[in-house]
Amino acid sequence: MLFNSLPFLVFLPVVFLLYWFCLKKHLNLQNLLLLTASYVFYGWWDYRFLSLIAISTLADYFIGLAMVKKRFIKRRKILLLTSTFINLGMLGIFKYYNFFIESWMQAGDSLGFNMHFETLQIILPVGISFYSFQTLSYTIDIYRKKIKPTSNLIEFAAFVSFFPQLVAGPIERASNLLPQFGRERKFDFEFAKSGVNLIIWGLFQKMVIADNCATFVNNIFENYQSHNSLTLALGSIYFAFQIYGDFAGYSNIAIGTARLFGFSLMRNFNYPYFSRDLAEFWRRWHISLSTWFRDYLYIPLGGSRGTRSQKIRNVYIIFLVSGLWHGANWTFLVWGAIHATFFIPLMIAKTNRKNIDHVAEKSFFPGLTESLQMLSTFFIVCCAWVFFRCPSISDSIGYFHSFFQNFSLSPEYLSIGRYSTELLLLLSVFVLIEWTSRTQEQPITGNQKFLKTSLALLMITMFGVFSDHSNFIYFQF
Repeated sequence: MLFNSLPFLVFLPVVFLLYWFCLKKHLNLQNLLLLTASYVFYGWWDYRFLSLIAISTLADYFIGLAMVKKRFIKRRKILLLTSTFINLGMLGIFKYYNFFIESWMQAGDSLGFNMHFETLQIILPVGISFYSFQTLSYTIDIYRKKIKPTSNLIEFAAFVSFFPQLVAGPIERASNLLPQFGRERKFDFEFAKSGVNLIIWGLFQKMVIADNCATFVNNIFENYQSHNSLTLALGSIYFAFQIYGDFAGYSNIAIGTARLFGFSLMRNFNYPYFSRDLAEFWRRWHISLSTWFRDYLYIPLGGSRGTRSQKIRNVYIIFLVSGLWHGANWTFLVWGAIHATFFIPLMIAKTNRKNIDHVAEKSFFPGLTESLQMLSTFFIVCCAWVFFRCPSISDSIGYFHSFFQNFSLSPEYLSIGRYSTELLLLLSVFVLIEWTSRTQEQPITGNQKFLKTSLALLMITMFGVFSDHSNFIYFQF
């Protein structure tokens, strides 16, 4: 079920009314309703894959309980490894098995060996990368004695499958979200209203920005050989805004929807394209994933401790794994490697924690230095996005080759019946809105909320893409 679809428009009010008006004084029944609604929400896509969520839920629930009963560290490690094997095993089979088998056969063919292995005819379950990491962090935190396991199966199952953030995050920690299922929740009008504002802004990001960009991006990337430099440059910029509007839009809708039911989820995006270096970009982009890798992979590897070569190794590992998390393709590994390569000089120079405040915090306009820093960071990010978007390494290289081979800065008329530059005005308005709100959670806040809400709804009505209800990009991850 998609947030920007008619079924969800019916589903959400029904669950909301049952939750607050029929079960207001019954916490356990509220949790059971959320659990049921979450399974309906996910099963709307394909009910067969509900079994994977159930397996992950039951396995980590019982492993968590068993872990606190084991005093010996060796037995606790065995239980942790079991949880890791189950969660990453399912993820590996459905997401990476065919990739590694095909890569192995291609490597063998290049060396003159004729190898053949059967691949699996399966589809990737929506959201498996998200809920696998969420439930895995639960058992890791119990192993580290940071949290205690819950004995309430309904609460834990609802935590794993909570429908607002089930399929595309934010990837929540048990220490933040799980206790909220055990506390009595009272309807807070102002909190719920802030949730509605987040939903509206998220729909604006998705339907007005991301889906309009998608029309141009698909045409440009599918026909990159015939386009000139300006169009290809715009293609990478449009994709940067497409994936940002798509994913940040989903996150804002998820956070806003959770607030309607009295839950607080972590922020996932913080105006990342105003970053002054790549380190700041990763503190502002997909925050729940970057902090997950920091806490459960980077720091255990040694983090920024050790020799220079060890630090460089750790950075490459974290970014390559992050790339692989996004998809089973060599293009994602290259995307991760590009970010690692430009992050490492910041770490070596110890400037990776330099920009932790808001850009142009005391003035409306950024200074010349900050402007150049933002532009150069955005340039690197856009170049890396080409590898993220293209289906293969050869297509990515071909995209850059066409940029130099077909060098021209004249606007082109695309086969979709529009000029390549038409979208720039809409994106300029979007950037201006975000820039003026860069110190706030989202633009629909502060003074004149009603006017801002009305304008956002008007722009969704006028410029939003309503046809085909396109999937969110991160559903494939």
